[in-house]
Amino acid sequence: MKVLLVEDEAAVATMLKKGLSESGYAVTVAPDGRSGLDMGTSSSYDVMILDIMLPGINGLELCKMLRRDGIDTPILMLTALGTTENIVAGLDSGADDYLVKPFKFAELEARLRTLSRRKAGAAKANDLLHIGDITVNTAAKNVIRNGKEIALTSTEYRLLEFMVRNRGRVLSRIELLENVWGIDFNMGTNVVDVYVNYLRKKLGNENDRKLIHTVIGMGYIIKE
Repeated sequence: MKVLLVEDEAAVATMLKKGLSESGYAVTVAPDGRSGLDMGTSSSYDVMILDIMLPGINGLELCKMLRRDGIDTPILMLTALGTTENIVAGLDSGADDYLVKPFKFAELEARLRTLSRRKAGAAKANDLLHIGDITVNTAAKNVIRNGKEIALTSTEYRLLEFMVRNRGRVLSRIELLENVWGIDFNMGTNVVDVYVNYLRKKLGNENDRKLIHTVIGMGYIIKE
């Protein structure tokens, strides 16, 4: 697991990095808020640990800035201030969890494991697209219908994924060509019609529920 630790107290940072590294974590240390922002927005981490009392940009502001930049990595705030007001301020800034100093190292590891599982679960959910009884797994690049995997070629998969992402919209042949085959593909070809027919045959009409419909003179639409 990759961890970004933003901590200005050298002794604390050294202790945490040593302990986490011995537990198998890959730890990168930023000594202040500005470098934490640079590292947090330029590299990918599984979790971030931010101290609140940081020079330059404090932890609360750093957390807000990371969230404004679209960084959704789980964030654990560290602070010596354990009042309700401080905890609320930390969570309101966009943090996922809060740990008050001093703390036991085992508790820190438990919090990190929880945040990591939460992120993995969210990523897994976001990988799945659904239309009717069909599930498209964009991470595994496979398609399941009624519990059975449907064998698709890479082109058939790209076509289906694009259509499912745009379910309920009429997609012209040109739009499909540009997004599935590339803008330089021969626009005079009937490849879209051919591959739509391939998909129809492979998906089948489970219980007479046809998903891909032709809109005459306009293109295709996938809907329940």
